[in-house]
Amino acid sequence: MTAGPLSGDPQAATERRSAARHLLAHPLTCAEQDPEMFRLIRRHEVDLDRWFTQRLGYRLHVASDTARLFKSGYVPPARPLRTSGGRPLHHLEYTMLVLTLASTVAGPAVISLRDLIDLIRSAAAEIDLSLSGDATERRAAVTALRWMIDHGLAAELHARVDNYATDEDADAIVRFRPDRIALVPLPVLAGADQDLLDRADRRDNTRQWLRARLTEDPVIYRDDLTDDEWTELRRRLGEEGRFLQEMFGLTLEARAEGVAAIDPDGSLADQPFPTGGTEGHAALLLLGVLQERRAEWWDEAEVSLVVNRLAGEYGRFWAKDLVAAPERLARRAVDLLVEVRLAERRAEPPGVRLQAAAARFAPSVRQDTLL
Repeated sequence: MTAGPLSGDPQAATERRSAARHLLAHPLTCAEQDPEMFRLIRRHEVDLDRWFTQRLGYRLHVASDTARLFKSGYVPPARPLRTSGGRPLHHLEYTMLVLTLASTVAGPAVISLRDLIDLIRSAAAEIDLSLSGDATERRAAVTALRWMIDHGLAAELHARVDNYATDEDADAIVRFRPDRIALVPLPVLAGADQDLLDRADRRDNTRQWLRARLTEDPVIYRDDLTDDEWTELRRRLGEEGRFLQEMFGLTLEARAEGVAAIDPDGSLADQPFPTGGTEGHAALLLLGVLQERRAEWWDEAEVSLVVNRLAGEYGRFWAKDLVAAPERLARRAVDLLVEVRLAERRAEPPGVRLQAAAARFAPSVRQDTLL
């Protein structure tokens, strides 16, 4: 039974918001993986579909055991698929994932791993892609399969696909869900169809496009928008804030330099910040040092020296391999700051500087967090 249109029931409102937040972070939701959340999505399907369609220009598809939120309007420039451990997939893993999806979208539903590898090689040959079958490639194939298993697109019926990473003769029986695989946009995953990406990042409905950007990005800077778009956003900040609060519990924070959508508990972020681990701690401390020269560029050598000094002070808390490679640690720390839009890079001469949103992190937060 579906709740009435955006009823005033506080419990229903909380459930709708929880379901909307989940769909935003997990556009493909399977009943067997999260039965309670899928139940909420089914219960509030009509209202959720109205929210996503009218306010963001997205489309919600709900079947008996699968919910898929199709996003369009704004495509974030850097939002990689990740392993269950949080590591972004690299190029070869993306390639193997797309080949596997293409090889299974039309069935069969159950196949041996060896037969699947043959199908993948045939799919590669059709696009003149040569596969060697070496250990690196096998590991990439296993990562792709594991991603599909983690997201409800496949399941192991006999033996484990992981064995193939170290044994080219290993076999397993895998069941696929072609109906779910068909819901995954292959060209976007492959990054091979720029026209599709350009059309997905459409601005024909300015309000929906701006709202999608506020929803999907940590911050919109003034320089990201045209004069007309900036004026439209500022004029409608109150209304946009009400929509995003109702749907996702986000709070808009506006400054002359831009607008940020703040998530109080931080669970919606693809990449939370501050975050734990060596790279996260180094990035937080580096941010504090970079604030000493606000709006000025630091060259890469200076940043590496700063991180090397920080490693000398905090290295006992950090991963030894990164402490021993300060340039690599510096690069990863800057990558993190750029990903969450607290910093920006320039190519020539190579350098980095902070963005306006970095001012949200006070010195007391920098020093006391994550130690």
